[in-house]
Amino acid sequence: MAHYLDFEKPLAEIEGKAEELRAMARANAEMDIESEAKALDKKADALLTDLYSKLTPWRKCQVARHPERPHCRDYIDALFTEYTPLAGDRNFADDQAVMGGLARFNDTPVVVIGHEKGHDTTSRIEHNFGMARPEGYRKAVRLMDMADRFGLPVVTLIDTPGAYPGKGAEERGQSEAIARSTEKCLQIKVPLVAVVTGEGGSGGAVAFATANRVAMLEHSVYSVISPEGCASILWKDGGRMREAAEALRLTAQDLQTLGVCDRIIKEPRGGAHRDRATVIASVGEAIAAMLKELDGSKGAELVQARRAKFLNMGARGLAA
Repeated sequence: MAHYLDFEKPLAEIEGKAEELRAMARANAEMDIESEAKALDKKADALLTDLYSKLTPWRKCQVARHPERPHCRDYIDALFTEYTPLAGDRNFADDQAVMGGLARFNDTPVVVIGHEKGHDTTSRIEHNFGMARPEGYRKAVRLMDMADRFGLPVVTLIDTPGAYPGKGAEERGQSEAIARSTEKCLQIKVPLVAVVTGEGGSGGAVAFATANRVAMLEHSVYSVISPEGCASILWKDGGRMREAAEALRLTAQDLQTLGVCDRIIKEPRGGAHRDRATVIASVGEAIAAMLKELDGSKGAELVQARRAKFLNMGARGLAA
C-alpha cells in the first residue's frame, strides 16, 4: 500500500477511488469504467502538481521523512559497483546506522559513507532509524583516513534525524565522536562531496557533510535541530513545529541562498518516493558533476577551499 502524508489525504481519496474502479473492472470483465478512472487520474494529477508546487517548510520536512524515499543502500546498489562494505570502529562495535566501504563510481575508486534508515520495521530497528552511535562516526573517521591514505575521493550520503541521544552513546563519547568526524572531514586531502537525500539532522549530519561540495535533494531538509525539538525548547510546545520549521530556514532553497548548499537536485513531481529510479539517477549525475569540478585540485587546495567555504557560510544572508 502507498503511504500518504497528512496533507496528501485528498489525493489518497481520489487515487483510492480510481483503484477501486479498476479492481471492480478486473473482477467483472463486462464493466467499462476506464473513462471514469482516467478522469479521476487526471484530477489526481492536477492535485499532485498543485500540492507540490507550494510546499511549506513543514511539509518539506514530512516529505524528507517519507518512509518510501530511497535510502543509502538503494543509492549504493544503483550507483556504485564493486562495493565492499567495511565494518567496525576497531574499538567497540559496528554501527548499523552507518554503512560505508570501498566502491567504484563511474569506474573510479572511491570511499562511500552514508546513513541507512532501513525500509521496514525490522530493518529500521536494526539500523536504529539512521541515528548513529559514537562507533558509527568512528567508523566513518577510519574510512576517511583510508581514503586519504590511498588518494580516494569520498562520497557521503546524509539522511538522519540526528545522532542517537541514548545513555550508552553519551557514555561512549557521542559529542567527541561527532567532533572528530567533522574534524576529519576538514583535514583529508582528497575531494569530499556530500548529498543530503532526506533529513540532515544536527551534528549527526554535519559530521558527514563538511564537504567541498554539498548537494541537497529538492525536498530534503538540513537543520541544527528538528522543528519539533526547536518548538519544545523555545515555546515548550512541540505542536508549534510548523512555526519552527519556517524560522529554521531548513529547506534546500533557503540553504542554497545562504551558501550552505551548493546545488539542488530536482525531485520527480510528488517527491523522490514516487519515482525512485529517476531520483537515484539524478543523484548520480550530481555526484559525477561535483567530482568533476574538483578533479585536478591539489590536496592543500581542497583543504583550504573546504575551510574557507565553512568560514564564509551564511555571510550572504537571505537577502542576497
